[in-house]
Amino acid sequence: MIRLIYISTARSELSEVELEAILRVSRRNNAAVGVTGLLIVGGRRFLQALEGPADAVTQTYDRIKADGRHFAAVTLGSRAISERSFPGWAMGHQPGKSLRGDGAVADDVAALITPISDPTTHAYFAEFAKNHAA
Repeated sequence: MIRLIYISTARSELSEVELEAILRVSRRNNAAVGVTGLLIVGGRRFLQALEGPADAVTQTYDRIKADGRHFAAVTLGSRAISERSFPGWAMGHQPGKSLRGDGAVADDVAALITPISDPTTHAYFAEFAKNHAA
C-alpha cells in the first residue's frame, strides 16, 4: 500500500453542492478500488491524502489530475505504508463548509486528524488548516 498526499487549486470556488457531488462520486469510486483518504478544502485550495493499493492510488490520482476543475496538482509526498491512517473513510472530509477563517474549522480538522499516527501526514493537514483559517 501507499499514501499519496497532494495539493491543488480549483479554477473557481466550488459551492457546497458541487463539493458534495464530487465527494459522493469519489467515495463510490474509492470504495470500489480500496482507496481511503481525507480531503480538506480551504477556499480554492485542496489538500488530499489517498491511501491504498499502489495501482489504485496512482490511477485515482491520475484521474484527479486530469479533472479540468482544478490545476497545479503538486505531489507533496508518496510512500509505502504498512497501515492506513484513514481505514474507514472512502473519502473523509472536513464537513459543512470550507475553511472559513474563524478558527473553528482548524479545530474541526484537528479533531479529524487526531488519530493519524504518521507525523508528516498529521503536520500537512494541521498546517493547511492553520494557514487557511488565518
